[in-house]
Amino acid sequence: MNEIRETVILGSGCAGLTAAIYTARAGLKPLVLEGHEPGGQLSITTLVENFPGWPEGIQGPELIDNMKKQAQRFGATFELAHLISVDLSKRPIELRTSAGEFATRTLIIASGASARWLGLPSEQALIGHGVSSCATCDGFFFRGKEIAVVGGGDSAMEEALFLTRFASKVTLLHRSERFRASKIMMERAIAHPNIELRTNSVVEEVLGVADKEVKGLRLRDVKTGVIDDLPLDGLFLGIGHEPNAKMFAGQMDLDNDGYIKTEHNVFTTHKGEPIPGVFACGDVQDRRYRQAITAAGSGCMAALEVEKFLEEHGR
Repeated sequence: MNEIRETVILGSGCAGLTAAIYTARAGLKPLVLEGHEPGGQLSITTLVENFPGWPEGIQGPELIDNMKKQAQRFGATFELAHLISVDLSKRPIELRTSAGEFATRTLIIASGASARWLGLPSEQALIGHGVSSCATCDGFFFRGKEIAVVGGGDSAMEEALFLTRFASKVTLLHRSERFRASKIMMERAIAHPNIELRTNSVVEEVLGVADKEVKGLRLRDVKTGVIDDLPLDGLFLGIGHEPNAKMFAGQMDLDNDGYIKTEHNVFTTHKGEPIPGVFACGDVQDRRYRQAITAAGSGCMAALEVEKFLEEHGR
């Protein structure tokens, strides 16, 4: 930890890589800690059709790889490491990681949010091949098809309602008869002619692994134990996301669901007061949009604020 770095970036998804490109072009030689999931959620996404500049679309891993190469071209360095602990009260900021200890004058937190999955081997095998956690990303691919959404909260209702723009039928699956969703969202889902609610049902298996595309779901009724197969073409998980911010609890303001609270998009706080030189961007602080392009935009903002902060402090 002899060298004090100008900036360290936690995370290597769209937000972290955009921040790396901008800070590297500014001559700050950023260090990017790639984290538990290098490349973020795009690394497990297939065709991305809504990222500007790619009229024919681009594969998620390819987009991430291009952004990484672009950052490296300007001088960013990467460590395949994750954060173990950090002390935000010290200056320079001290980081303990799986690759060793680092000290930095500024910190960009772009650690993202991980989608909650059912944890089934068949589900994991078909992510990007009919299984998705993002309706706005992948709904277009299911035009005229029958799909299912798993969940019982507002996220699931929003996903199901959005997907009716494309799918011919959306089956909303929930493990009980009681929903966590707000009354207005439930009423909208129930009233929609293309949404069918199926309660007391859990997914035992996603069918179609051998064909590398979703063919249906094997469902179990939690009350009767009866198992039956539901033919369909896609499965969306509407059970929320887990922001990767637990390591900052007690040192930074988080909301009730664990997302980092930010002011003016990227400024972090502790007990309502700004944390000097620490910025957050991307899905770790964005619970509303969660898109590649909005993550990239906030990564740019964080990088520009790092430049400004260092200039103001004589760097």
